[in-house]
Amino acid sequence: MRIDPALDALVVVDVQNDFLPGGALAVKDGDAVLEPIRALLPRFELVVATQDWHPPGHVSFASAAGAAPFTVGRTADGREQAFWPDHCVAGSPGAALAPALAADLDRRATLLLRKGTRPETDSYSGFRENLDPAGRRPSTGLGAWLGARGVRRVLVAGLALDFCVSWTARDALAEGLEAVVYLPGARSVFPENDAATLAGLEAAGVTVARDRL
Repeated sequence: MRIDPALDALVVVDVQNDFLPGGALAVKDGDAVLEPIRALLPRFELVVATQDWHPPGHVSFASAAGAAPFTVGRTADGREQAFWPDHCVAGSPGAALAPALAADLDRRATLLLRKGTRPETDSYSGFRENLDPAGRRPSTGLGAWLGARGVRRVLVAGLALDFCVSWTARDALAEGLEAVVYLPGARSVFPENDAATLAGLEAAGVTVARDRL
């Protein structure tokens, strides 16, 4: 694919210490995304970085729910919720962007979007929060922000492919954008499910770029 700086934006999803090896919610081979993403950054005029930024006791924390990590259950008001180890607590070292990318993103990112900031609502996608207690998926404003800048297509990379990257790409489509998942710059929490994850993305209309650009 050819990158058009006037119409394309790069969305770098949650490349944070807690998702890298040694982190609280480490993604297997998560550090493998660093170099491919770094190589892409100079090719885009518009770069968005997202960052999980959870308050203590967040609804997604297994410790807050009294649940086992990596299980799926229900919140007190009946919403389905995946429960994770405590991760990306706002202001903590684990929530910081990966040092290998932080300086590059500081220079090149036009927008840093922090998500999952409300204690009662999770947020995988950069475009919309997960279902909230009122049964809505509130917008983060990212779709309107990109549209106001003439963006027609987003290239999505980062962590993790099977959750925040996929949700971001799918919600980009819902915002009327074309969406490309950049596989060299993405890794999954559950890589054994990658075939199903990618098939689902492609069936939804997301393009999967499997080779380096």
